[in-house]
Amino acid sequence: MGARVTLQDDDSAAYTLAFGFPFFDQTKTSVFLNSDGNLTFDEEDKASTDRSVSRVLSGPPRVAPFFSDLDPSAGSGRVFVQSAADAFTVTWCGVRGFDKTQTVTAQTTLLPDGRIDVRFGSSVDLTDAVVGLSPGHTGRFDPVDLSGSPAPATTNAAVGERFAEGRDLDLVAVSRRFYASHPDLYDQLVIWTDTRLTDNDTFAFETTVANEIRGIGLDVFDQANAFGSAGRLRSVVMMDTLGKYPSDPRARVLGENSTLSVLGQEAGHRWLAFLKFRDVNRQASDALLGRDLAHWSFFMDSDASVMEGNDIEDLGGANFRTVGAVSRYSLLDQYAMGLVPASQVPDFFYVESPVNVQPPREQDDDPQTGVTFSGTRRVVSIDDVIDVMGPREPSSGSSPRVHRQAFLYILSSGRSLDRSQADKVDGIRRAWETFFSRAVDGRARVETRLQPPS
Repeated sequence: MGARVTLQDDDSAAYTLAFGFPFFDQTKTSVFLNSDGNLTFDEEDKASTDRSVSRVLSGPPRVAPFFSDLDPSAGSGRVFVQSAADAFTVTWCGVRGFDKTQTVTAQTTLLPDGRIDVRFGSSVDLTDAVVGLSPGHTGRFDPVDLSGSPAPATTNAAVGERFAEGRDLDLVAVSRRFYASHPDLYDQLVIWTDTRLTDNDTFAFETTVANEIRGIGLDVFDQANAFGSAGRLRSVVMMDTLGKYPSDPRARVLGENSTLSVLGQEAGHRWLAFLKFRDVNRQASDALLGRDLAHWSFFMDSDASVMEGNDIEDLGGANFRTVGAVSRYSLLDQYAMGLVPASQVPDFFYVESPVNVQPPREQDDDPQTGVTFSGTRRVVSIDDVIDVMGPREPSSGSSPRVHRQAFLYILSSGRSLDRSQADKVDGIRRAWETFFSRAVDGRARVETRLQPPS
C-alpha cells in the first residue's frame, strides 16, 4: 500500500514523480497530494471552499478520484503513497468526511503512459463528491456518467461527474446558461429557486467568482470565465427557495433579519467581512470576526451592520447592551466596499472577554438586540486595520458606485412558472434597490433591471 503520509484537515504534500506523466498535452514531473481526495499539478489546493465542479474547473490541473471535504486527521483514516518508476499510487483509506463519521476508501494510480487507474473500497459511506479530471483553469466541462457511458476518448475539457445525496443546483451551469443569452454586464447574479436546495445549516450563501481588490482580506483571483462571464462577474448569491421568505420583504424571517437584510449580507460578502487589525498588544488579530471568520463578531459594535455584529450601547462601568442589528452597511463596511476613504471611517470598538452575557451568546452567534454583558472595551481605528490588511486598492476614488445584479428564478424540471412567484421576486428586487441605497447612505446604488437578451 506504500508509506503512510500524515495529513491534517485541508492539507497538502508535494512529491516528485519518478517518471514524466502525460496529462492534457503536458508532461508533469511533480504532483501535490491534497487531503480532500485529489491530486493537483503545478500548485497545491488545500482551500476550505466548496468542493465543487467550479473549483475543479477553475483550479489547477487535477486528478480527482473523490474530491470531497475529507479530514485524514480524524478517526482511524490513513493516507498512503507508493512511488515507483512504473507507477505513483495514492490511497485514502477509511478517511472520514469533515465532522462526519462516514468514510471513503479510494485509490488512484498515475502510470507513465498517461493512464489513470481509480479504484474504490467495497463500501463508500460518503455521498457528496466530484470525480473527474481537469486540465485546470478552464471553462469547459464535459459531464459523463461514470457508472454508464465511458468518458470521451480525447478531449481538452474537464470531464467528470458530481455525486450528491440530495438535490443541488450547479451554479456554474446556471451561470453559463444565463450568459448564453444575456450580455456580460452584471457584477452579481442573485438566484432564487422554487424548492429548497441548501442544507439545514445554510439559509443562503454567496460564492465569490473573482476579486481584484487588495486590502480587504480576499485573495486576488479570477474564475469568471468558468461561469460564462468574459470578465465582469464577481459573485453569485444563492438565496434558495422563494417559499421560505415572507411576502413582505421587510418582515422578519431569520432572527433579526428580513429578506432584505439577508440579501444585504449575501451581496455584501463580495467585499465583507474579512478584516483583521493590530490589537493593543500590537499583534495581528481576528477578534472583530465571528462566524466562519466571514461575519462580524457578536461583540463588535458594527453599527447594526447587515454583516452581523450589533449596534452596542456602552452603559458605563464596563457594561454593554445590544440595541440594533442588521439594518445598514457601516462606514467600515463602506470602506471595504470602496465607497468611502479611510479618513471617513471613525474609530469603533469591540468588547474583549465578555462575561455575564444575558441571554447567553457567543462570538459566532447571530445578532440579537436586548443582550447585556460586561467586558473590556477595545477601541480600533481604521489605521489599525490598514496596518495589517494594507490599504484598499483601488481606493474609493477609483471604485464604482453602481453595482449591477441580475435576479434569476429557477424552476424545477417539469414545473411551470407561477406568475405570483415571479411577482414576488420582482417585489423583492424593487424593495432591495431602495434598501441598498439607504444602507450605504446614498453613496451607491444597485441596478437590477435586466438588459435584453442578446
